[in-house]
Amino acid sequence: MRYLTKEWYELCQQTHLHFGLRVHNGAYESDENLFLRLYKRKEKAHVKQERELYNLDPRFMLEHDGQVMTRVEKAFSGEEVTEEDQMVTHMPPEQRAHIEKLIAEYDVRPPFDEKKCKEEYKESMEWNFQYKAENLPQEIVEQIADIRVFTLGYCTREVMLQLNKQSAENRREMERISKEFREVMMSQDISDEIHGRIQYHDCTVTELLTCDEVVIRFDTRGGFTNINKLTLVAPEIIKQDGGIVGSYWLYQELYRIDNGYELHVLFGGENMPELIVRCADILVEVE
Repeated sequence: MRYLTKEWYELCQQTHLHFGLRVHNGAYESDENLFLRLYKRKEKAHVKQERELYNLDPRFMLEHDGQVMTRVEKAFSGEEVTEEDQMVTHMPPEQRAHIEKLIAEYDVRPPFDEKKCKEEYKESMEWNFQYKAENLPQEIVEQIADIRVFTLGYCTREVMLQLNKQSAENRREMERISKEFREVMMSQDISDEIHGRIQYHDCTVTELLTCDEVVIRFDTRGGFTNINKLTLVAPEIIKQDGGIVGSYWLYQELYRIDNGYELHVLFGGENMPELIVRCADILVEVE
């Protein structure tokens, strides 16, 4: 990747460093009692939210099935509404069957497990403590008295100001790179139809074959296409990281070369693998 690199992706994640944070006077020093008090408050709110979601009856999703809809202009005109002005909405059978299955499971669900919910919250927060410590700018981490309190959403005024400043700088750099990328892509002699063949954002790679052709198959349920097979004709593999199968397609760059195209792909997943292939043509199909 020349523009939408791993570094650019990480930069994108660092444009709202201040999001969800509040200034707290107690964040200037490490205080175990403060941490425990804040933790219990956040834990209580989390358990409450999870309980409400767990006890949300899926029957509400059937409320609009069979509902009579009236044309807007007729409904507010004051004129008599006729059958021609109305339409009865009907849910597709497969959608209704799915909801009825959810209802059946809901009716026999066990009681909400508060203990398990708290354990999962604890595991999640411990992961977040470490993530923040490793991924925040080190000069800011050194000014945080207790990374646990910071992760719960509280910091000093000075840290908040620095996070706002750093976020703004990161956002400007991200936008600069994005603008340069768009300009370079626009300058390539590549049709929209060809670009449309490689729109696999969030599709998971299920198979990668590298023989006379490079063939990639996808599980497209997480993406925005139903085209699940990509073939790169007469390929020359420039770069192929491990771990592509099982990862998901994030971003691509496509360049025109003398005998075809050069495709760069960044995948999401462990280590964010990358694939660069030169090819004579790009073919797609639904299997």
